[in-house]
Amino acid sequence: MRCDWLRKDDTMTDDTMANGTMTSMAVPELVRGMNENWAVPPGLGSIASLFPARKRSTSPHPNRACWRLRRCVTQSLGFALAIATSLCLFSAAAPAQTQNPTQAQTREQLLQELESGQFRDAVLLGQQAVSRWPRDAEFRHYLGLAYFETDDLKQAQEQLTRARELNPSDAATHFDLALVFLSQQDYPGAADELEASIKLDPTKALAHMLLGRAYLNSNRSVQAIEEFKTTLKLDPAMKLGHYHLGFAYFSLGRNDEAIGEYKEELRQSGESPVVVDALGHALLASGKYAAAVTYLRRGTELDAPNPDVWYDLGKALALGEQWAQAEPVLRKAAELKTTDPSPHYQLARVLEKLGKTDEARKERERFAELKKAQPATAGMATGRDQ
Repeated sequence: MRCDWLRKDDTMTDDTMANGTMTSMAVPELVRGMNENWAVPPGLGSIASLFPARKRSTSPHPNRACWRLRRCVTQSLGFALAIATSLCLFSAAAPAQTQNPTQAQTREQLLQELESGQFRDAVLLGQQAVSRWPRDAEFRHYLGLAYFETDDLKQAQEQLTRARELNPSDAATHFDLALVFLSQQDYPGAADELEASIKLDPTKALAHMLLGRAYLNSNRSVQAIEEFKTTLKLDPAMKLGHYHLGFAYFSLGRNDEAIGEYKEELRQSGESPVVVDALGHALLASGKYAAAVTYLRRGTELDAPNPDVWYDLGKALALGEQWAQAEPVLRKAAELKTTDPSPHYQLARVLEKLGKTDEARKERERFAELKKAQPATAGMATGRDQ
């Protein structure tokens, strides 16, 4: 799915651009383009191998293997939100308080079910385990992860919260609880848990990355920049690290720095639609229309169903006075997103320049109708997902 970004539109003020809420900076977007093969549509394909495994604790059980928990949650609140999280755990259970074989065997079986993707069976076994050993934090943790995989976020949050209460010094529990909050778009809650996780273990680049995203969604761009810088210090090769840093710079109107970070992301990771689109948009916002057209044309090739990249391309062409080329591009943007008034506004201007006054009048009327039908969002009434 597409990562929309805050964009200055025709009816937006400079103050709105500087202070607008970064509502669509969803984590996920975090992994848009983080697939090992950029050709794989975002949200599909495995991203687990992109992050280093993290040990949970020392374990007397050497046969416990690394297991991955994958999740892709799509939600909507006026914009598309794609969250994809990847967690690689060395299943290393802390020694149980009572070392009876039944408890150890239950732990082994629960881990095996999680490893093999039998999440509903893991839920059933985890329920039995926490019933028999209610103060075993790791059973609560694993049950929470099983619920998370079966889309029961309420129960996942409940079990992970209980695991945190039983063992507040486990950084992994705070991290995993943050994933639940992120999937619910509870960014302040996610930030609290990620701060706690980082305090216990400040070495995990992914935790800093996610904290930066939570900060961006909470209008804390300056703090987000520091977290993204820390991410890249810990892992200079972190995919989308430079993209997120660029996004944060752009949210503060620091366009040249944003452009530099987007270009560095492309240099390190190769072409990704979200990065190409963001770079084209930043160039457009900076008045560098010719350069913007180059990247935005490529964006339409990489992400053809995306109406926003077509809109940006049409606007860049119009501002560069390439009226004839701008017309079909803006019509395409309007076709792809019929509720968006902005392409009609730009199209009316282009048609006026081309001498098509009757068509221009109709486009202005259509723009007014659509704009009136759209509720104001963070001070913007353009109808676009900002």
